[in-house]
Amino acid sequence: MASSPSARRRQRSRRLVAATAFLVLAAALVGGAVVVGSFWLIVAAAVAAVVLGVAATVITHAELMDARRETGHVKATEAKAYAQLTEARSAENTVFARSMGERLARSQTALAQVEDALVAAQHRAAETARKLRAEQRRADEAEAKTVHYAAKLDEAEERAAEAIVRVAELEQERDVIRAELDAWQLGGHAPARGVAQAG
Repeated sequence: MASSPSARRRQRSRRLVAATAFLVLAAALVGGAVVVGSFWLIVAAAVAAVVLGVAATVITHAELMDARRETGHVKATEAKAYAQLTEARSAENTVFARSMGERLARSQTALAQVEDALVAAQHRAAETARKLRAEQRRADEAEAKTVHYAAKLDEAEERAAEAIVRVAELEQERDVIRAELDAWQLGGHAPARGVAQAG
């Protein structure tokens, strides 16, 4: 079971304190032996200093190796976490790209449908405008014919009125001539007329 980071830090602190204490003790022994001046005491202090130095070195080396292993473990954990994060992001990017592709395809389909509808509407508008122009031309032609026939009707009515007036004038002239003829006949010209008729 792996120990917690705080426990490892406490253990590391105790090891470093022990190594430092060994070195300080070795220096104190050598210094004390030199002050006393005894050869054998100096030799014993030197041997003790070497042993304490080796012990401090071993402790420091063990601490260094533990630190390296811990650093390697941390880096491996971080690398694994980064790989998982990268994989998750890659999956998210794939899903996002697929979603965007589908949305783009739907947008393009909708745009194509709108363009088709617009073209059809433009064709219908052009056809309606063409029919409207044709109807307008027919209406203009019908209106022109109506105006023409109205003018002809006015002209015919005017001629009919003139004819009626002329007929009235002719009837009046006929009545005058008939009256003159009757007066002439009554004036004594009837026998001659009869002789003339007999002859």
